[in-house]
Amino acid sequence: MQIQLNGEAHPLDSSISVADLVERLGLTGKRLAIELNLEIVPRSQYADTRLNDGDRVEIVHAIGGG
Repeated sequence: MQIQLNGEAHPLDSSISVADLVERLGLTGKRLAIELNLEIVPRSQYADTRLNDGDRVEIVHAIGGG
């Protein structure tokens, strides 16, 4: 299975949840915005939202500064 992650091909062994992807990428606990196929995924739905072959995922994380 393969998804497009921030514009690049990203292979996955099987269908996983958005929460699983966040964990695999080492982004757990970070302030994120995730878009799946042009739709924002609310944080409350990360665990219930499954990724499928060909999905387009964009992940943006906030960086504090001043």
